[in-house]
Amino acid sequence: MEEYSQVIEEMWLGRISYSEALEIQNQFVTDRLENKVNDTILLLEHEPVYTIGRTRDKSSLQKEASDLPYPVFETNRGGQATYHGPGQLVGYPILDLKLYKKDLHIYLRSLEKALIDACNQFKIKATTRKGLTGVWCSNRKIASIGVGVRHWVSMHGFAINVSGDLSPFKEIIPCGISDAEMTSIHNESSNKVSVKDFSTVVSKSMKNELLKLLEK
Repeated sequence: MEEYSQVIEEMWLGRISYSEALEIQNQFVTDRLENKVNDTILLLEHEPVYTIGRTRDKSSLQKEASDLPYPVFETNRGGQATYHGPGQLVGYPILDLKLYKKDLHIYLRSLEKALIDACNQFKIKATTRKGLTGVWCSNRKIASIGVGVRHWVSMHGFAINVSGDLSPFKEIIPCGISDAEMTSIHNESSNKVSVKDFSTVVSKSMKNELLKLLEK
């Protein structure tokens, strides 16, 4: 496992805007397609922003973009509206999925398993919900997932609430799920881990899950 962990690199970008992160992602995807970089997990926090996938149905925003407290960014991932902001760990795995079964369903389930494992390490009972993508603590959603793929190289990824203000989620219908109450690591655990420290736990869990795909 240690040998493989060195193949998938990780990069902590700190807190940056959504548009800046998208530029970095696009460059990494291009470089990965040209084999200029290894598979890399970009880890970061965003400045406050709402994002939504490219869909005709924008009802999950609930109101006009100009009426929301933070900017809205339409992006090339799957899924409905969500919020990103300080206290939330965002991960953008830039991976050549041809090495990992070349199957989006398997990839999404691997992301979920990695996030559940990371939560379990903080004694948080996390799970999935049938028919929905993401990670939950009972009826409370702690992590959202939305991915994009270009020639089987992945981009976008996951967002898991670690700490911080969750009230901006109340301005939208998170991921289009009307009964979704949002929660965080700090709300579910007595461990007040920082976003950066939690990113190390998530990164390790993710590498381990991806390794399982190579072994089978």
